[in-house]
Amino acid sequence: MWMLVPIVFALKLLSAFLQPLGSVWSSLGPLFLQLQAASWLAGAERSRQLQGRREAGEPGRAEGEGGGDLPTTPTSVNYHFTRQCNYKCGFCFHTAKTSFVLPLEEAKRGLLMLKEAGMEKINFSGGEPFLQDRGEYLGSLVKFCKQELQLPSVSIVSNGSLIRESWFQKYGEYLDILAISCDSFDEQVNVLIGRGQGKKNHVENLQKLRTWCKEYRVAFKINSVINRFNVDEDMKEQINALNPVRWKVFQCLIIEGENSGQDALREAERFVISDEEFEAFLDRHKDVSCLVPESNQKMRDSYLILDEYMRFLNCRNGRKDPSKSILDVGVEEAIKFSGFDEKMFLKRGGKYVWSKADLKLDW
Repeated sequence: MWMLVPIVFALKLLSAFLQPLGSVWSSLGPLFLQLQAASWLAGAERSRQLQGRREAGEPGRAEGEGGGDLPTTPTSVNYHFTRQCNYKCGFCFHTAKTSFVLPLEEAKRGLLMLKEAGMEKINFSGGEPFLQDRGEYLGSLVKFCKQELQLPSVSIVSNGSLIRESWFQKYGEYLDILAISCDSFDEQVNVLIGRGQGKKNHVENLQKLRTWCKEYRVAFKINSVINRFNVDEDMKEQINALNPVRWKVFQCLIIEGENSGQDALREAERFVISDEEFEAFLDRHKDVSCLVPESNQKMRDSYLILDEYMRFLNCRNGRKDPSKSILDVGVEEAIKFSGFDEKMFLKRGGKYVWSKADLKLDW
């Protein structure tokens, strides 16, 4: 019983204390309601801004990264719809391990899904993309992406050997950028690398394609892989004469299962150069204004790569680990397993003026 006395006393004190507080709470109530409403409005505004960012195509952060409000946005996608190729480049890191190509309508369905997820730029590659149906499959996708999806940028990477002027006449208006792979201006070096094709001259063909790009208003780009056979070459004069909008210079990259290892179709170890050798090549060409260098570090995780099944390929462990196909699980789910490094994508200049409508070119 004696224990109850303090409790009763405390309750009486609390009751006396709460009586004057009643008037205080009655005056503070509306203030708390105003604060709650302001907080809700701020949250709504933030949601609106995030939606605006998505609609504007601004890249989001990958799932699991600190500070991320959005899943990764596939702003720029490289779709390797075929692995088949008519060249045998010794360092190739996307080799002919299958002959599969999606039915055209399925490929279009996947491209629509990517557009709805925020894709602004699509780059078609291979293998050799002009090999399928003599370029008609590729042309249909290019036209679909520009005319139906209205993507700001549609581009192609090709070795150029199978491109005909008739393709430009039919599909050139829908293409923003054509990138031609050229690793050397010495035809004998091209043969050593694997770009030789009988009597056809790779360098002469490059000049012809440059002329067609200008005539049919397609931005011209050159990709070069720097390796053991061309690392000492000086390409300044030829590159300046061709005057591409961009000259992408890659360091030869080893990918397990593609150009290295037990299951690989290529053995690229003999093509590999050191970081110092790559830097020396870049230093020799530092005055070429269109030069865009990409070391192994920049290249490995900064590309969103879709394979022939529309699976994202994760290269973070030095090999290509596929996600599930976006056709089966959707873009947002599949892209979680892409290994995409958005910060490196931006750091390497992955987002640039990539629509020919915005490029100030001397046609």
